[in-house]
Amino acid sequence: MASAHQAQNGWKNLAPPVVALILVGLEHAHILHADNSALFLVAAALLLGSVFAAVHHAEMVALKVGEPMGSILLALAVTAIETSLIVAAMLGSETGDNSLARDTVFSAVSIVLNGVIGLCLLVGGARYREQGFRVHGTGSALSVLATLAILTLVLPNFTIARLGPQYSPTQLMFVGGLSILLYSVFVFVQSVRHRDYFLVDSDGDEGEAHAPPSTGATAFSGVMLVVSLAGVVLLAETLSPALERAIHSAGLPVSFLGVIIALLVLLPESLAALAAARANKLQTSLNLSLGSAIASIGLTIPAVGAVSLYLGKELTLGLNEENMVILMLTLFVATLTLATGRATILQGAVHLVIFGVFLLFSAVP
Repeated sequence: MASAHQAQNGWKNLAPPVVALILVGLEHAHILHADNSALFLVAAALLLGSVFAAVHHAEMVALKVGEPMGSILLALAVTAIETSLIVAAMLGSETGDNSLARDTVFSAVSIVLNGVIGLCLLVGGARYREQGFRVHGTGSALSVLATLAILTLVLPNFTIARLGPQYSPTQLMFVGGLSILLYSVFVFVQSVRHRDYFLVDSDGDEGEAHAPPSTGATAFSGVMLVVSLAGVVLLAETLSPALERAIHSAGLPVSFLGVIIALLVLLPESLAALAAARANKLQTSLNLSLGSAIASIGLTIPAVGAVSLYLGKELTLGLNEENMVILMLTLFVATLTLATGRATILQGAVHLVIFGVFLLFSAVP
């Protein structure tokens, strides 16, 4: 039974990126056309499967190399996925929209702090009445996330070097460099210097549940990681025009594409966070959730900024007024929630209400 399950899991993480590359080849050879509705749905499913496969293979390699390189490698893989989706959509956009990075990162922060954490608190609280976590770890992560969010999504609205919600090239490079630096310090603190801040007693068996893979399995995962990322990049480039038209035909604003990209990128870690909350490991849920959001800003914005500078494209980062209010409310409530060390269903309900408001104004600005 165990070998059968491993074989099934192997095919699940092998087939989607391979089939995705074949589909892209057929589309570029004009044998298949992405405008076909059935093919679009198949391609979307393959894109989702390729994202899961990339995260899985990155985790396998991360287990082998250990910390802190494991966390860095996993974050780089997720960043590569998110950046490729954003850049592919920006280049393939029929409207020339240059605010997709902003929409995606803001969506990632709102989804993590309100949707994922809210659902984890609600599910965990309903099952165990009350769950605990370490304030030192969650508070440190939230301070990094809040700093990155304000620097990249709010401050550009108030600079005068460039009119509009944009940084000048010099400002963009400086803020991008600081974002990478701050993320690197966070990884070092979480993985090495103060690792105990992010662990609880129930996490002590973590090493037993996730034994490092063999050298051969690691090499295979490394190759499949590259294949999976290639599948994601090429499928994103193929699907972006059709997806933009689908959003427009549904009467949704163009910015809703950022919500879709953020949901797609965050889905693997979100499911893992929810499973941890159900197992009474809320600290693990918060580590996964906050770490994903921090990487989404701290690495994705510098990467997209570098691409925009190289291509000579403008990059709009500042949020509009209503989204700034949602962001400020999100950070304020998250500070109150994560400052206590204990959580119940009430905190989960509050975060999910804010998440509902975010979805409403994303669909109906």
